[in-house]
Amino acid sequence: MKNYIDVEERVSIGKTIPLSFQHLFAMVGATILVPILTGMSPSIALFCSGCGTLLYILCTKAKLPAYIGSSFAFIGPMIVASASYGPNAMLSGVIGAGAVYVIVAFIIKHFGIEWLNKALPPVVVGSIVIVIGLALAGVAINWAGLNSGFTTDAMANVPRWAWILVSMLTLGVGVLGSMYFKGFLGVIPILIAMITGYVASLILGIIPQAALQTIASTSLFRLPPFMLPEFNWNAIMLMAPVSFVTLAEHIGHVYVTNNVVGRDFTKDPGLHRSILGDGVATIFAGFVGGPPNTTYGENIGVLAITKVYSVWVIGGAAILAIVMSFIGPVAAVIENMPMPVMGGISILLFGIIASSGFRIFVEDKIDFGTKKNLILCSVIIVTGIGGAAVKFKFLGSDVEIAGVALATLVGIVLNLILPEKSKTEQQENVADI
Repeated sequence: MKNYIDVEERVSIGKTIPLSFQHLFAMVGATILVPILTGMSPSIALFCSGCGTLLYILCTKAKLPAYIGSSFAFIGPMIVASASYGPNAMLSGVIGAGAVYVIVAFIIKHFGIEWLNKALPPVVVGSIVIVIGLALAGVAINWAGLNSGFTTDAMANVPRWAWILVSMLTLGVGVLGSMYFKGFLGVIPILIAMITGYVASLILGIIPQAALQTIASTSLFRLPPFMLPEFNWNAIMLMAPVSFVTLAEHIGHVYVTNNVVGRDFTKDPGLHRSILGDGVATIFAGFVGGPPNTTYGENIGVLAITKVYSVWVIGGAAILAIVMSFIGPVAAVIENMPMPVMGGISILLFGIIASSGFRIFVEDKIDFGTKKNLILCSVIIVTGIGGAAVKFKFLGSDVEIAGVALATLVGIVLNLILPEKSKTEQQENVADI
């Protein structure tokens, strides 16, 4: 007897709505966290998440159940691009990142995927993922109030002990929830932690009175703050290379979904269509003011737990996200998320990102006794975290590549030019023979 709902199957509206809400709750914590961390509007991120998922379903011919949400990999480059060139210019970087996806999808369709595996082996991907997490570590510690020199205007009337208490409570609930929550609660520990921290902030008076008045006075219906992109080569060069990291993550998600559902989605509808859908969703986000998108592992987890693989349920979650983006009080509550709440949960999330890089090393059995692997990992991490930057002129404009983007490019180039074995290792092999 079949105990699952297949990809093309529909279920009744009474069952679809709660199942779709489950997918919405699974992704909403991370999806709204990205814009909060980068100074964007959470409501526009929800809107882009929903529209992006529907575009993805269209590109994959409704044959691959996946939800699209805000990508953590771009947080660092987005912050830098917004601060250096302005939010509108940063959006051109989002479009550039999506364009990389579209180009790669075209190449994969005609030439296969072997070239991408060669350019981005696990040791390179793992090292870059570590950079993405660790580069943001200082931000999390500052927001949590754990930096001895940390002060903000928001903290002026808040006792330090209360600030740290909220951040540690949020972190604690996130940790304990991830370890001990079961069933549906086990899918949304981050959201529960953020709600707990928010309530504690209300009790301790950390949320300013002005913010509470804004929430109370916000109209029920409110348009998300759409923005138009402003072309900027610096933003594009800063963000586009990061797409190669999220491409590797995307491909991994497709293979995991293969295992969960029991189908080979790389053949039907095809890996190129999945990557195309992600790219189109990201380009759309860039044109309306949203963050880059990616497929979500959290929603793959929901598929595995519920055994409901229906694309119709995923589409329902996308529609709910779009509706929520127009509800004013929801957006106002999210936009006034207290900083210690964000700090506490970011300690966990940014650490998990970095740890995911180490997990790649373990799962792919990376041998650091090999000098090439050791050199690649060392150079990528120090380049990405140490503040390295390269400046040059391109089409008459000053362009700068730094941080994760520079580390990605350095890793790809080094991997392609370095031999698999050093001279010493080659000699040792000959001696053993």
